[in-house]
Amino acid sequence: MRRRLALLLFLAAAPVLAGCGDDDDDDKKQEPATCDVVAQTGCEGGQVCETVAGAEPKCFAPVSVKGKVFDTTNQAGVEGAHVVARDANEAAVSGVAITAKDGTYELRVPSPRDADGKPVKTDYTLRADALGYLTFPKAPRVALPVDIATASGDPLVVQSSATDIGLIPLADASKLGSVSGQVLAENPGGTLVVAGGATGTAGTDGAYTVFNVPAGSVGVAGYLAGVNLKPATAAVKAGATTKDVNLDVLGDATTTVSGKIEIVNPGQGKNTSVILVVEETFVANAARGEAPPGLRAANVSGEWAIANVPDGKYVVLGAFENDFLVRDPDTSIGGTEIQHITVPATTTVASFKVTGALAVIAPDGGKEVSGNPAFSWEDDSSEDSYTVEVFDAFGTEIWKQEGIIGPKGSKPAELAYAGPPMKSGLYYQFRATSIKAGVPISRTEDLKGVFIYK
Repeated sequence: MRRRLALLLFLAAAPVLAGCGDDDDDDKKQEPATCDVVAQTGCEGGQVCETVAGAEPKCFAPVSVKGKVFDTTNQAGVEGAHVVARDANEAAVSGVAITAKDGTYELRVPSPRDADGKPVKTDYTLRADALGYLTFPKAPRVALPVDIATASGDPLVVQSSATDIGLIPLADASKLGSVSGQVLAENPGGTLVVAGGATGTAGTDGAYTVFNVPAGSVGVAGYLAGVNLKPATAAVKAGATTKDVNLDVLGDATTTVSGKIEIVNPGQGKNTSVILVVEETFVANAARGEAPPGLRAANVSGEWAIANVPDGKYVVLGAFENDFLVRDPDTSIGGTEIQHITVPATTTVASFKVTGALAVIAPDGGKEVSGNPAFSWEDDSSEDSYTVEVFDAFGTEIWKQEGIIGPKGSKPAELAYAGPPMKSGLYYQFRATSIKAGVPISRTEDLKGVFIYK
């Protein structure tokens, strides 16, 4: 009896062996779990989880962007620069790569695939920041798109002229420091962090660094669509980094800012866009600044609205992109003033006017020029005269010429530069404004007329 009881106890405690029993499912292989694109789990051996058109995500070898960050004045590599990839809404899609001593970097980026596992067309742009250098891109310079579908080799790499980034050195960085920390939001990628007028952007993990912050006690604020972040204060020292300045979440940002534009005499223009620029970054004389990701209304021809705007002070800019339109500069009529707003106190923006822009002929698109460049643009034909201004990349006006008489016909209007010497390797922009009866009636676009002096 004792032997039988012991045998029963042994059988009850024994493990069930796979393949035993009458269950038909025991012979079936277990399907692998789908990997997680956001959490980047479920892949092994250095692979990454990517989306697949028409199918579940799968694991693939990663795609990287390689390039070099260099000084535009001497072509030398810039060590310690931070590079991040951004999508069409300027939200970060990658972590932050830090350049080596020679300025080179490698940045892993997400790469959607087709059914055969090949990268599909996906355009990203790159942002670069470094101590002692102007952030790239910063208006009027724009970043060229980097198409991930062009990746080649083993491992897959994208490398082209668009992945090399030229940075413009600051005149004096001896009194500047840096601030770094974490944005503690759920999806922090792309958060625009502003400290003392300088800016940085958070990577997908929330880490950020703002370079070129004036020494002293400085307020630090983060702007992320849909989220209100708690401001912080940093004690900044020249040549040093103030670390662990973290930005925590206060709550949801639910304010919608809306308004209306009126397009008059549009020429080739049809639709435009409206952006909200953080007031602390606004350069008044050049009418430019930085807009946080998502604070943009596209394809606007009348009423517009931007949802989930974080609390803060903004400047409303319309027709800022290259779309054949420009904000109407005619100061003799209503609806042409640049508007400053405070959120959440202001939710409705007064109507403003947009008009057709004067077409830039040359120089443009970052073209290299030398000597005393000749500026040319489309003749308005209804003007009395023109005013031409030249700005450097920092938004400082370096030369202005008024009372220029146009050709009064089909020929382009022209003017040779006669201002102070330009510096080799630096970017500049010219703007032409047509004048009638003493008031401006049109001008060239905000991001046109850009060139590099050599």
